[in-house]
Amino acid sequence: MNLYLNFISYLAVALLLMLLGILLFVITTPKLKELTLIGMKNVSAALSLGGKMAGLALVLGAAAEYSVSLLDMAIWGAIGILSQIILYFLAEAVTIRYSIRQAIEEDNRAVGITLFSLSLSIGWILAKCLSY
Repeated sequence: MNLYLNFISYLAVALLLMLLGILLFVITTPKLKELTLIGMKNVSAALSLGGKMAGLALVLGAAAEYSVSLLDMAIWGAIGILSQIILYFLAEAVTIRYSIRQAIEEDNRAVGITLFSLSLSIGWILAKCLSY
């Protein structure tokens, strides 16, 4: 494949997966209106969503780097998206003392920073697990 066409193909798939990942997160967490909260200048919501995007970017970058084909990259990218979503629900389940959704709505920045850090950490771990 032509070098430039290869670059554009991988970039297009990565951007599509990034958009899909964000949309899936928003759809699977309908009670948490991060986009609306961000519009209301809620920093915690921005940190939460931004962390997911950065963590997913780490996974998609590793998928592009280590994949043997465009399909392989798409499969591992999809696994990364699902992993990030599952880990959000696990984080919600283990924080039984308070609701993550409520903390984000109240702009609890400590929770926002923790979610940001968690998403980056999970993204980094997933990215390193893709190096086969």
